[in-house]
Amino acid sequence: MSTHSRSSLFFVFLLGTVLLAAGGFGYWRSTVNRLPEGLYVGNGRLEATEVQIASKTPGRLAEVLVEEGDKVTQGQLLARMDTRTLEAQRNQAEAEVIRVRENLAAAQANVKLRQSEHLLAQQELKRSQALFNRGFASGQIIDQQQSRFDTANAAVTAARAQVSAVGAAIGAAQAQVAQLNSEIDDSSLRAPIDGIIQLRMAEPGEVLGAGGRVLLLIDPNDQYMNLYLAASVAGRLAVGDEARILLDALPDQPLPAKISFVAAKSQFTPKEVETRDERQKLVFRVKLHLTHPSAVPQAKPGMPGNGYVRTAPIDWPANLQ
Repeated sequence: MSTHSRSSLFFVFLLGTVLLAAGGFGYWRSTVNRLPEGLYVGNGRLEATEVQIASKTPGRLAEVLVEEGDKVTQGQLLARMDTRTLEAQRNQAEAEVIRVRENLAAAQANVKLRQSEHLLAQQELKRSQALFNRGFASGQIIDQQQSRFDTANAAVTAARAQVSAVGAAIGAAQAQVAQLNSEIDDSSLRAPIDGIIQLRMAEPGEVLGAGGRVLLLIDPNDQYMNLYLAASVAGRLAVGDEARILLDALPDQPLPAKISFVAAKSQFTPKEVETRDERQKLVFRVKLHLTHPSAVPQAKPGMPGNGYVRTAPIDWPANLQ
C-alpha cells in the first residue's frame, strides 16, 4: 500500500473517530439537560416592584436627600419641593380666617341689638293695643307701632342671615388653609414603602410639572420573574405551587419561589423572548415570587435566568434543591 493511501485511510479513521465522539458528547449533553417528566422551564428576568416618587403639583425641586443605592424606610423624607409661594398663600388665607372671625363677632353683636329693638317694638305694640281697646289711642298709633314691630322683626332675620353668611365665609377660609397645608405636606416627598433608591431622575433647581418624576424606588422584598408557558403547562399550575428560579449569575444557588399568578387569557410571547419563532406562540403568563429574597442579596432585579415549575408531585433535581 502506498504512503498516500495509508495517509488517506488514517485521515478517514480520524475523522470518523471525531464525529463519533462529537455525537456521543451531544447525546450525553441532551440526556443531562433533559428535564424529568413533570418539570418545565421558562426564561425571564428577575424583577421587583417599582414605585415612582413624583411631584403632585407643579413647582421647583428644592432638594433631594438620597442617592442611588440608598436604603430607605417607609415615611422617610426623600426630597422636598419649593413651598415659599404656597406658604405665602397660606399666610394670606390664615389672615382671612382671622378677619372673617372678627366680622362674625360684629354680626353676632348686631343680632343682639336687633333682638333688643324687636323686643321693644313688641312691648310698645302691646301697650298701644291695650290703650286702643280702652279708647285712649287711635288706629293710626296702632298702625305705626305695627310697622315698627314688623321692621324690627325683619332686621332680626337679616342679622341672623348675616351671621350664617359670615360663618360660611369662615368655613371657606379654613378650607383654603387646609388645602394649602395639604399641598405643602405633599411637597415633602416621602417613601411609601421600605426599599432601595434605583434611579435619581431630577436634581435640585429643576422645574417639574404635576407628576414630574424625581426618584425610582424598588422593593427588594418583592422580587419575581414572569414566565411564558404553553397552555398544556400553565393549565396544570395553581397559585401557591412551589417553583425555583436559577439566575445566570448564580448558577449554583437555586432560589425558592412560589407561583403567585397564572394568567386566565393567552397572549403572544413578549419581544424580550429570544427567537422570533417563540414570539409567535400563544402562551400564558406565570408569575413566580421569591419566597426569601433577603436570603440571597446577590440576586438583583434585571438579572436573567430560568424559572422552573412542576406539574406533577416529583422531587426537585439535585441542582434545584
